[in-house]
Order: sequence, then C-alpha cells, then structure tokens
Amino acid sequence: MKRNVTIAAITAAVLISGTAAATVAFADDDSDGRTGTTAQQPTTGAERSDDRDDDRDDRSDDARETTRTAGGKATRITLDQAVAAALKSAPGTVTEAGLDDDDDDDDHDGRTVWELDVYGSDKTWHDVTVDATTGKVLKTREDDDNDDRDRNAPRSSAVSLKQAADAALKTAPGSITSIDLDDDDDDDDRRGNVLRWDVDIAGKDGKHHELHVDAKTGKVTVDRDDDGADSDDD
Repeated sequence: MKRNVTIAAITAAVLISGTAAATVAFADDDSDGRTGTTAQQPTTGAERSDDRDDDRDDRSDDARETTRTAGGKATRITLDQAVAAALKSAPGTVTEAGLDDDDDDDDHDGRTVWELDVYGSDKTWHDVTVDATTGKVLKTREDDDNDDRDRNAPRSSAVSLKQAADAALKTAPGSITSIDLDDDDDDDDRRGNVLRWDVDIAGKDGKHHELHVDAKTGKVTVDRDDDGADSDDD
C-alpha cells in the first residue's frame, strides 16, 4: 500500500513538473507568435538620456558653424544664410559676398555685416547689406554703377556661388570671408580671359587662403601669390 502511495506521489510530481515546463515554454512565446523571439523592450531612461545627449551634441556642432572675419570676429550668420536673406530681399543671382567688420564705418553703426551684390531678376544690380549677427537685411538699394556693370558674367557662369564655395572649402577647410565672380582680367595677365570665382577663406589651420574657382569647370587653384599667411596678419 505504501508502495502504491509512493508511486502515485511521484507520478503527480512528474505531471506538475511537466505542466510547469509547458507553462515556461508558452511564456517564451512573444506576443507576435514567434517562439523564441524576445519582444522589444521599452526604451530605458538611460537610453533616452543618451539620445538627448546626442541631440545636444548635434546642436552644439551646428552652433560651432560660425564664420570669422579677417579681424578674427566671430559671426553667427554664414555665407549661405546671408545669400538666402539677400535673395529674399532682391531675387536674382548673387555674384559677390563679403564680410565687413570695419568699426569705423558709419553706415553700419559698428555692426559686422555681409555685403552682397545681386544681379536681380529685374535686370538691375542691387547692393544688399545683411547683419552678420542676426541675419536681418539692413539695406537694399540699386547699384550706383548700374549702367556700367557687366550683365553677361552672371549668365555666363556655369558654376554657381554655392558650388564654387563648396569646391573651395574642400581644398581649404574653414570659413569663407569673401567670394566674388571676377570677370575682369586686367589685374592678372595670366588668366587668359577665364571667368572665375575669387574666394578668401579663414582656414581652420589659422591661415588665410586665397583660391580661384573656374566658373566654367569648377576647377580650384591656389593663388600663386598666396603664401598661407596667418589670418591675424591681414
């Protein structure tokens, strides 16, 4: 009789163990019905914190995208932003843009500004001044030399200002302080009537670089007279 009771107890234990194992097996099935696949866990607080840190790093990188003038002053408005602001005020093609940080210039009230030349959609040249700190257009007026200025150069340039700027920065990383579509070869008898973009860059290496970008091919050359002088020497 005791032997029968013992056998019954063992049988019950086996049945219970089997039920528990089955329960565990079913518990391993995730909600999408695929056995052995672990359901995606909610994002933890630490992971969310890491994501926020990454976002802050990205914003910090953006904030560091400043332009420095030849005098070393930092501005918050880049060349691209200044061009965009100018074209809202005077739609057309920007052929020249340069930073001016002359504190003695009464016209700017001591501000550092971007000065841009725009050949407008109205077939008229416009001078546009953009605050280099706020991006606000301070002044837009017709160029005094409208009758004398060449209207052919903007149409003849296959390479845009942005394309020329990007090409120059690949050669000399840094901040562009001026860029000009130069159609006057009187100052350089070696040019052979080649339309080009003249680009000045305050380099990340602490030096000033003068580059030329062919307005037809986009080829970049370094000014032969450019010795890579320190920016502070300008």
